[in-house]
Amino acid sequence: MFDPKDLYELADDAPELPDPVLLYHFDGFVDAGGAGRLALGHLLAELEHRVVATFDVDRLLDYRSRRPIMTFDTDRWVDWESPELAVHVAKDATGTQFLVMSGPEPDREWELFAKAVAELVERLNVSKLVTLHGIPMAVPHTRPLGVTAHASRPELISAQTSVFGRVQVPGSVAALLELRLGAKGHDAVGYAVHVPHYLSQAEYPTAAVAALEAVTRGTGLVFPMESLHDAARRTTTEIEEQIKASAELSTAITGLEQQYDAFAAGAERENLMAETTPMPTGDELAAQFERFLAERDDD
Repeated sequence: MFDPKDLYELADDAPELPDPVLLYHFDGFVDAGGAGRLALGHLLAELEHRVVATFDVDRLLDYRSRRPIMTFDTDRWVDWESPELAVHVAKDATGTQFLVMSGPEPDREWELFAKAVAELVERLNVSKLVTLHGIPMAVPHTRPLGVTAHASRPELISAQTSVFGRVQVPGSVAALLELRLGAKGHDAVGYAVHVPHYLSQAEYPTAAVAALEAVTRGTGLVFPMESLHDAARRTTTEIEEQIKASAELSTAITGLEQQYDAFAAGAERENLMAETTPMPTGDELAAQFERFLAERDDD
């Protein structure tokens, strides 16, 4: 029988925290606009933090599917970027301590990993787990981004009208943690930001802003947001410049705006798409934005 404790190492100086919130996101699953990755990356860049637990990535990852970067210099190998899946402790803008778990999504031993996280949650007295990521939706970037909340208990989230019914989708470790730890009586919440589908493959800081604002509403944690807001404004300006240069893009975005507004006004629809106006597909819009993204990469 495998022992979950073999999957992680807890720091000797791991703190005794007063019911901290644990924010988590794993790279590798759907994360439109990089919403979850950018959000937690922003927190680790802006806030002082230290590692309190690390996981055994040699057991959890398939290096052949996500090969780490190695550096070759002239005639020899000089470095390798070892992936890290870790839990950090940080303080928000008010001094409240919380935890951040991030890194690559495990490729194997999901159930054992969930048990290991459950042990850490109990050891660190975690009061609530919160995950965040982006999902592509047929919505325009010119309107407020929606957020779909889900939780291990309905009482943990505000009443909302969901655009989803009962569906089956490919699983993720983040979702499995919510399921398994919720079954053990732990509170777990997730926020999925609705990212314009034509921007889902780009870094879209506005989605990270929406994700962290949802976390603040749900937990009371307060984060420094100025640099993230600045990045969001710059990205929006670049997008608008690209759209103004293309009549086709302008027409497509106008169509999305009309459909979004019709839905927001209470039109009876089964999803965020109206039924009467022909719309370009996500691939068609994405193709138009490829030049824009390429130009950003070049810059």
